Amino acid sequence: MSNWSRYITEFVSFLKIEKGLSVNSIKAYANDVQKLVSYCASKNIKAKDVTYHHLKSFVTELYDLGLSARSQARIISGIKQFFGYLMLENLISKDPSELLEQPKLGRKLPEVLSIEEIDNLIQAVNLTTKEGPRNRAILEVLYSCGLRVSELINLKFTDLFYNEGFVRVLGKGNKERLVPLSKSVEIEIKSYEEKIRSNLLIKSGHENFIFLNRRGKQLTRVMIFIIIKDLAKRIDLRKSISPHTFRHSFATHLIEGGANLRAIQEMLGHESIITTEIYTHLDQSFLKDAILTYHPRNSTE
Repeated sequence: MSNWSRYITEFVSFLKIEKGLSVNSIKAYANDVQKLVSYCASKNIKAKDVTYHHLKSFVTELYDLGLSARSQARIISGIKQFFGYLMLENLISKDPSELLEQPKLGRKLPEVLSIEEIDNLIQAVNLTTKEGPRNRAILEVLYSCGLRVSELINLKFTDLFYNEGFVRVLGKGNKERLVPLSKSVEIEIKSYEEKIRSNLLIKSGHENFIFLNRRGKQLTRVMIFIIIKDLAKRIDLRKSISPHTFRHSFATHLIEGGANLRAIQEMLGHESIITTEIYTHLDQSFLKDAILTYHPRNSTE
């Protein structure tokens, strides 16, 4: 199985250097390919000898193990990327994953908060604590800018352009985008900076990160999840929410307000507008009103 080990190492380097993927994405791809490696190892199959039928048997085993269609699809996607890389490098002569089909997925609509629920969460932040102003600023940035949690924790002061009214975000694949910066975000960040952050003993290398813990170090993804879960519990919110819920709510409320889908795609940093279009399914009454208002067959004149 030595060739597997070498190929995976080179594949990981390719994803990092050529594709510019995040550490989390690279780790996910490597883990997915490793599942195939374990399967092939049990049958003494070398990477160069893998066929379409081997892959079909592997996918069947995933199904038998009870993995959801979404999990199966993710693993298959990783495998396709892997064999695509081997083809690109001429390490194999035929791609065995070419005809491998993804399982059909039901479109799962994300949980969305109402404007009132978001207001309640923000108001629930206790500003008398040392973490209060920071946590309030975090919620404002998540909702007003629609950032991913990884983008939030990596946000730097050099990314903020108050005079121009935008924030620079480094998204997936190190792709840069500009997102409008609301006045409420500016107020909350400056309040946190003045009241709390300026009094922290900041660790070397963390000076430019906006959101820090009490030890003066960059916040982690886990900490953001904990903050949001605690606030949801405080207002007795029964919905299952995460930092990503604010991103979904940001997009949905823009759609409901009549914002252009392409503009939302740009602000969210989506590669494809198909990803953004999921938000148009979240408010059927909005769609109905839009059709009745703008479709020529519904004109009464």
